[in-house]
Amino acid sequence: MPASTTILGTVQSPVGFAVPPGACDCHVHVFGPADRFPYASTRVYTPGDASVEDLLALHDHLGLKRVVVVHPSPYGTDNAVTLDALRRLGDRARGVAVIDPVISDAKLDAMDEAGVRGVRVNLATNGIEDPEAAWNLLSATAARVEPLGWHVQCFASLPLLSRLHDRLVKLPTTLVLDHFAGARAALGPSQTGLAAVFDLLRRDRTYIKISGGYRVSTKPEWEDAGEIARALIHARPDRVVWGTDWPHPGGKRHEGDAAYQIEPFIKIDDGAALRRLRDWAGDPLRLRRILVDNPARLYGF
Repeated sequence: MPASTTILGTVQSPVGFAVPPGACDCHVHVFGPADRFPYASTRVYTPGDASVEDLLALHDHLGLKRVVVVHPSPYGTDNAVTLDALRRLGDRARGVAVIDPVISDAKLDAMDEAGVRGVRVNLATNGIEDPEAAWNLLSATAARVEPLGWHVQCFASLPLLSRLHDRLVKLPTTLVLDHFAGARAALGPSQTGLAAVFDLLRRDRTYIKISGGYRVSTKPEWEDAGEIARALIHARPDRVVWGTDWPHPGGKRHEGDAAYQIEPFIKIDDGAALRRLRDWAGDPLRLRRILVDNPARLYGF
């Protein structure tokens, strides 16, 4: 069995099974170096550096061949760090940007050429819970990227998504829901609001990322997150994708000077996370759909 390795101070255990060829990590971030890619003054947290080289070392260890780089909120709408990562990673990578709805067509076209295939609207980290404010941002963003065939990725609380359900079904783009759609693992698959997510999945215009299990579960092995993951996979195995959420930024909202203090990354064993996914999928065919087929369709690999 291959040995464990240490990346960014975290021990990564061996995966322990044959990862299907072309497997994709659908949610990672690249940070820094901060002197080359400065953070936005309006950020609510400050991470350390996490380089493309660190990312490649992790994926070589895990046996992952494709990746989706999601632009992180501390950079605001300056996508330079993410576009640089896409250029360096080449054909193995796709990107999800963060934009201002007034962005020019020329800049969107350049992002498309670089490999961007979606835009992220981060409501959760920015503390947005008002449905009107959320919908105004989502709808304006979707209108800008719909001509490119991009999707809109949304990080929001489950209660907010539930309140937005009737509007989300009218979104002109494909919708991707981050991190278990903000469900609370301890409340299980029948919790209030999750029915709205299952309904969105049934309508064939929505995908969900079963990523960041540590964000929704307080249990050491995320056992209760597994219950929700299995329910989602059973309902729509063709609409579920997975991501490590590497390098696992805390992403906690801070005010004032605290927002400028470097927040350590959370120590997550991504080898163990990939083994959990195998168990949640239940069989190799579903695992291949989640890791290979669904990402290829969604991101255009």
